[in-house]
Amino acid sequence: MKPNTRFALSLFMLAMLVPVLSQAGEHPNLIMTKAGVEKIRSALGTVPLFDATVEKVQAEVDEEIELGIDTPVPKDYSGGYTHERHKRNFFMAQKAAVLYQVLDDEKYAGYVRDMLFQYEAMYKDLPLHPKTRSYARGKLFWQCLNDANWLVYMSQAYDAIYDYLSPPERQRLEDNLFRPFADHISIDSPQFFNRVHNHSTWGNAAVGMIGLVMGDDALVERALYGIPFDEVDADGKDDDGGFIYSRDGKAGFLANLDEPFSPDGYYTEGPYYQRYAMYPFLIFAQGLHNARPDLKIFDHKNGVLLKAVDALLALSDADGEFFPLNDGQKGMSYYARELVTAVDIAYHVGGRDPRLLDIAQRQGQVLLDDAGISVALGVRDGEAVPYEKTSVNLSDGADGTQGGVAVLRHGDENLTLVFKYAAQGLSHGHYDKLSFSLYEKGDEVLQDYGLARFVNIEQKGGGNYLKENTSWAKQTIAHNTITQNETSHFQGKYEIGSQHHSVLHFYDDTDPDVQVVSATETNAYPGTTMRRTMAIIKRDAFERPFLLDVFRVDADEENQYDLPFYFLGQVLTVNFDYESPATLRALGEEYGYQHLYLEGVGTPGSEATRFSWMGNGKFYTLTSATRASDELMFTRIGANDPDFNLRRDAGFMIRRHGAGDTVFVSTVETHGSYSPVTELAVNSNSSIATLKVVYHDADYTAVSIGDVSGETSVFVVAYSDSSSEFEHVLDVEGVTYQWSGPYLYTN
Repeated sequence: MKPNTRFALSLFMLAMLVPVLSQAGEHPNLIMTKAGVEKIRSALGTVPLFDATVEKVQAEVDEEIELGIDTPVPKDYSGGYTHERHKRNFFMAQKAAVLYQVLDDEKYAGYVRDMLFQYEAMYKDLPLHPKTRSYARGKLFWQCLNDANWLVYMSQAYDAIYDYLSPPERQRLEDNLFRPFADHISIDSPQFFNRVHNHSTWGNAAVGMIGLVMGDDALVERALYGIPFDEVDADGKDDDGGFIYSRDGKAGFLANLDEPFSPDGYYTEGPYYQRYAMYPFLIFAQGLHNARPDLKIFDHKNGVLLKAVDALLALSDADGEFFPLNDGQKGMSYYARELVTAVDIAYHVGGRDPRLLDIAQRQGQVLLDDAGISVALGVRDGEAVPYEKTSVNLSDGADGTQGGVAVLRHGDENLTLVFKYAAQGLSHGHYDKLSFSLYEKGDEVLQDYGLARFVNIEQKGGGNYLKENTSWAKQTIAHNTITQNETSHFQGKYEIGSQHHSVLHFYDDTDPDVQVVSATETNAYPGTTMRRTMAIIKRDAFERPFLLDVFRVDADEENQYDLPFYFLGQVLTVNFDYESPATLRALGEEYGYQHLYLEGVGTPGSEATRFSWMGNGKFYTLTSATRASDELMFTRIGANDPDFNLRRDAGFMIRRHGAGDTVFVSTVETHGSYSPVTELAVNSNSSIATLKVVYHDADYTAVSIGDVSGETSVFVVAYSDSSSEFEHVLDVEGVTYQWSGPYLYTN
């Protein structure tokens, strides 16, 4: 029996076992429902947020209708005309279709019908996209991912105008467009569809949603569980190192819910891709909730989809921008359309959390469907309460045991630490265990680089990932963590990195003025254990909270360690001598070092090396406990980058030679302000006078912090036992300290 025949029979048998879908006569039944449409129409003109969204969308769609429908022959990468035209078409079709339901105006249904038939006329003879870069080529777009985007939105459009179309019209669209389209991104492209990755989530949602609209149980089963593994043949990996098939042989929408999400709702690829994936996750889940309530999809994995919305909001700064972990583009925020969908659906089906109404108010728009009217009514009726972000520790991994990401916040995000001790993050992961970034309000103080890509800007590599994403952004030296012997963690190899994760030592946010997270990494370098403890501390002698960083390394042999800090701003002053070369040169030849210019190098002038800079109208000071043999380097990104693909950002790096077991200790202060209008500098000097390691052995590291007023505090990390009950006794410089728990701070 041929594979396709066996596949068809298996799906037929599955279809016999599942409940019949609500279908003909019950449209819309996907994202909108008949009851929801009636509620919307009766409320129009009385719900300001919803009414404003209708007005905005109507103006946009009306303008598009005037321009006419264009479905050009595909030829471009992301950012090119044909790519952007087909992308805009599916957005406009979905918007026009919901306007048809909301306003009961057939002009919008006719527009969608005409567009669909233009696609029907071209699709049956359409070859694979001419661009060959993708591991899974689409037909309308250069990759199946974008074809799946198209079908996710067009499914909603088709559902909304379903009853407007005649039965022969529906049959023609389903036979010539929708089923062949669904088959191409699934049966014809198993390396895309049967993956555990945000790509396949879009594919699963697309096939499942059109299946729900058409009442096709087999398509829905294919979406939920993937193509049977004995019916496909592939090498198990894609061209950027990600696994096509999950290790336990599962695929489909439910596998993509089970594996990438931790029980806390953290998505292993990071917030940028969690944002992107949340749209298909939630929009398909909403469709299943309406058309297949028997699945109880929002209860799956203990309600992980709704937890994921909270987790994603927690992974944003004070301005709502997501922390750029892994392949993350800076500036993406909860104002994106995907988060409008996430917030509205989470509110609608998740118990009407009034905090979400606060986010919806900031977004200034809602979905034009059942979820959107629920949110808009809640806002209108004054039910919103402030969404106050607090410190949070989010586990990574399907069972929550593969490290995580901690976000420590002081007060109203006066200082925010993002500490990454997570798993690899699939193919979008970076090799940066125990890295961090630091924010003050919405401003970066010490940055994570993010991705090297100009998304949807065709002139820059077709809008896709640039080679510098691999040669720089993914490499360890691009991040604020230790690189050993100028070699990235796991040698920069996905196959090694994907097998390992860091381990949480402890996390404690119970005291708002001393919040601490500590984690351990034992696999980045064979024979080396790295332990990093980071704390946000607020003391009366300091204007603002400061960061304490205790980075311990235990190694079998002597190594070179580089610890960079990527700051944003203008250098003010240092307390050491350095030389700037007359000619810039790259710091190394590989693992990202080839992209770093050396702009200055010096040696410590005292035990406490101090470096101050100004940015965002404020002053910042990094103080580090250094050795006389350390090298202090000023670096700048951009070497060996003839196409100017990388930002020319600056860094300050501490290099330690010939060290086995060692400890790096640093503080970062934010202080004072400068006004270019009054030309007045306030509190421009550091409050820290001394910083020393005063005790260090296998079980403890103790640090003393002396301020300019003469007061000294001590911070001790205990490595042997992290339980809160364990009693510690330690003599440090003639003083005996007794405490319970994994750390001690004396103020």
